[in-house]
Amino acid sequence: MKYYLIAGEASGDLHASNLMRALQAEDAEAEFRFLGGDLMQSVGGTLVKHYREMAFMGFIPVLMNLRTILRNMKLCQDDIRRYRPDVVILVDYPGFNLKMAKFVKTELHLPVHYYISPKIWAWKQYRIKAFRKYVDHIYSILPFEPAFFRKLNYEVDYVGNPSLDSVAAYQKQAVGRECFLRENQLEDKPILALVAGSRKQEIRDNLPTMLRVAARFPQMQAIIAGAPGINPDEYRQYLAESQAKVLFGQTYPLLQHSEVALVTSGTATLETALFRVPQVVCYYVKGGRLVNFVFRHFFHTPYISLVNLIAGREVVQELFGARFSEKQIAEELECILFNNAYRTQMLAGYESMALQLGMPGASHRAASLIVHRLRS
Repeated sequence: MKYYLIAGEASGDLHASNLMRALQAEDAEAEFRFLGGDLMQSVGGTLVKHYREMAFMGFIPVLMNLRTILRNMKLCQDDIRRYRPDVVILVDYPGFNLKMAKFVKTELHLPVHYYISPKIWAWKQYRIKAFRKYVDHIYSILPFEPAFFRKLNYEVDYVGNPSLDSVAAYQKQAVGRECFLRENQLEDKPILALVAGSRKQEIRDNLPTMLRVAARFPQMQAIIAGAPGINPDEYRQYLAESQAKVLFGQTYPLLQHSEVALVTSGTATLETALFRVPQVVCYYVKGGRLVNFVFRHFFHTPYISLVNLIAGREVVQELFGARFSEKQIAEELECILFNNAYRTQMLAGYESMALQLGMPGASHRAASLIVHRLRS
């Protein structure tokens, strides 16, 4: 069968590539065409547009790049129309993908499946109307989502979390600490991982503060997880007065050998927890106190990090809005490093969270359901 996939950022590229491999295992004649990235391209098929040409976040960047976004939408629509796939599989990236779902369903009348649904449980619950109209099936990766969608009279399948798959696959061929340090010319000192996001805007907003915090802890060596698709020059501009190094394509080895991490909110917080690395979740948002007020009164969830959302309680500190400051991040980091009871409590929370996720195999479960439904 012919599959058309749309992923608009680095994490979507990773999870879509694993789904594609699983689809190949289920369907020996699988053909792929997609908007995505290098990982998807490594599986096979035709890359139509790379996600680094599509990843715009926030009102102002979207407005400034509106012409490019609309051009990408038109390109994608025309390409799907020509390709006539058996199914279109959308991977997260809601602003773009829900518009594509409407086009595919209303104009081409093709099946639309959604893998890694948008987080409408946090806000924009009105989007459930679009799901009902334009999406045939949703494959959820968060254990609390089926109950949420059920309250809105929409059934979804929880297939497990693909980060479990990715981490488990890496751990089968994980490198030892000595080898990791030697190959990357690092000191034999405890590592402070800085995971500042996958977009230029996130890096610009978060990394400078992270580096200032790291400078307060000279007993640690700060290592930045270089995001895929980001030019090394984006990092160099912040490193003039820092001893930190940037490692590209090695986020998992970095987390494996880190003592502690500063992490922006997103999939990285979950991956850090799965590697059992204590962390401070810190995310710059313009607006300070106003942002915290809006979050408390207008969002439908008490947390921003996947770790806390899945655990259903505060396992890690979330320093965003008015709480995002060099002082507060440094104080939390110090507590993790020097308060053994606090550190142990966080690690116990990770274990509880991991139990709720279940077992690896999300990609294969999703692929099996997709192929079964298409064939039946």
